[in-house]
Amino acid sequence: MTNATTTADKGAALLDGPDASPNVREALAATWRDPPGLIGMLCAINHKTIARRFMTTTFVFFILGGLLALAMRTQLARPDARLIDPGLYNELFTMHGTTMMFLFAVPVMQAVAGFLVPLMIGSRSVAFPRMNAYAYWVFLFGGILLFGSLAVNAAPAAGWFSYVPLAGPDYSTGKGTDIWAQMITFTELSGLLEAIVLTTTIFKLRAPGMSLNRMPLFVWATLVTQFMVIFAMPSVMLCSTALILDRLVGTHFYNPAKGGDVLLWQHLFWFFGHPEVYLIFIPPLGFISSIIPTFARRPVFGYPAMVLSLIATAFLAFGLWVHHMFATNIPELGKSFFTAASLMIAIPSAIQIFCWIGTLWTGRLNLKTPLYFVLAFFFILVLGGLTGLMLASVPLDLQVHDTYFVVAHLHYVLIGGAVFPLFGAFYYWFPKFTGRMLDETLGRWNFWLFFIGFNVAFFPMHLLGLQGMPRRVWTYPHGMGWDGMNLAATIGAWTIAASVLLFIVNVVTSYRRGAHAPADPWGGGTLEWSVASVPPPHNFDAIPVVHGRDPLWESTAQPQFVAGLAADAREVLATSVLDARPDHRPLFPAPSIWPFLSALATTVLFIGSIYTPWAVVWASAPVALAMIAWFWPKRRENARAVARERRP
Repeated sequence: MTNATTTADKGAALLDGPDASPNVREALAATWRDPPGLIGMLCAINHKTIARRFMTTTFVFFILGGLLALAMRTQLARPDARLIDPGLYNELFTMHGTTMMFLFAVPVMQAVAGFLVPLMIGSRSVAFPRMNAYAYWVFLFGGILLFGSLAVNAAPAAGWFSYVPLAGPDYSTGKGTDIWAQMITFTELSGLLEAIVLTTTIFKLRAPGMSLNRMPLFVWATLVTQFMVIFAMPSVMLCSTALILDRLVGTHFYNPAKGGDVLLWQHLFWFFGHPEVYLIFIPPLGFISSIIPTFARRPVFGYPAMVLSLIATAFLAFGLWVHHMFATNIPELGKSFFTAASLMIAIPSAIQIFCWIGTLWTGRLNLKTPLYFVLAFFFILVLGGLTGLMLASVPLDLQVHDTYFVVAHLHYVLIGGAVFPLFGAFYYWFPKFTGRMLDETLGRWNFWLFFIGFNVAFFPMHLLGLQGMPRRVWTYPHGMGWDGMNLAATIGAWTIAASVLLFIVNVVTSYRRGAHAPADPWGGGTLEWSVASVPPPHNFDAIPVVHGRDPLWESTAQPQFVAGLAADAREVLATSVLDARPDHRPLFPAPSIWPFLSALATTVLFIGSIYTPWAVVWASAPVALAMIAWFWPKRRENARAVARERRP
């Protein structure tokens, strides 16, 4: 491989290369930059712009979901409290779970990947950049729909899992459950589109030389997660569509009196719901596999075992859904198989933990805030995993299934396994996101408050569950022995809130006047640290050629770059799936208003269908027109494509 991996007629266009001139860099930036102004904001398709919007929006939803949780915990701080009436409590409970699971946990992981993956694999863009923008607008409008329902007193109240018959037309009147079902379709459509974008990006836009066995582990975690999204999310979209048909059209998918089955909902929902836990959990494994090598100052130990463990976790995740249904009337022999699968999935996670410990053990640790959050992950995840193994036992699960023990387990797994690494990732990559460093002292205060508050809030819930306190209750009587532990849990929740507030202060002050970040402030080994902080619109002046798993730590190979890509057109290098050999040079689309308008038309269709099924018919026309305009070729683009084809 030489520096001229691809060639072209330099008379046809400005060409980039390893020694790109300032004129070429400026041409590249102008080509890949989003348009200015309000219309330009609506037309933006740059993957970093869309990812920042996703991250900001999901964090806003995280704050809103946390405020709902604070309200519930304050209500439960003392027995026989009357701060919130039971109807509102059910709405808050439903909204909190729905927000955290559908509007925060999965989308924020895809958002971080949307920013980092092209930089990590040496690409100038994600695949299908307009689809990426459309996915964001659909997600945003879906979240607004859900919280708008709370503002107009039409919020769902059947739980974030919406079990039938409680969520059916006989027991959940009004439009709350209909809004919930359509919000699911909104967010899962967005998630599926993001999965397609990220999977195609990873398979076809890697820098030359970055074969599958040289991809960063975060990219592997992202790829595995997106495959899980593609297989899992259609299940919840199907069951939510059947639910709204039962409610609005009069079908009977879940009505036993008419040949339906209430357990069908649970099977379809949890076939998505348990893999979703790993949709949330696997990307943070990639965060950790990026943070630990940097702060241990050595390559990760056991790379092949780590990759195989990620894949094994994904496969096993689809065989566990019935352990959410041990309290239902399903065959006992079937339960035993799901018990075995629930125990087996701990094996690949344990392998990864041992590989991380091996990396830390043989490295020279640089204790910074990102590593603090990673080390806390080990402690909390092990506790959550142990209670998960306990719940895999059918007799014990039957005793604690509807108690606060399950609430404690859920939060230890999801917050410990996802939010702690996510905070570590924000501290680690914040310089790349914003060009500024977060304050280290505030970061450590943020960590300790979050760590202490989390354990004070959720560890007592194990004991409350073992003492019989049921979950999903809005109050409880005196004399049950639950008063002190509920008060402690509430104090812990407010401590978490103080920690998150401190994080917000850190982000705002650092973004405005924090220390400027160099390209590689931590000494990382992956490609995103080879470009400026913040990266230019085109990411790379010249596409690098990769010689190892940690390109910036490879001292034996002379740096090489791809030359020959046009600087005045959105031209990218596509490579082969397995070995990342140069394949062809596709031309990517320019910014466009049509993804935004298509999302608006889609929103009209979904919201209209809540009130009349005919909206699906009539609102399909605007969607079709917007998408035809989206894909309609323009003369300038045709002329540019013809000119490219004439280049050698």
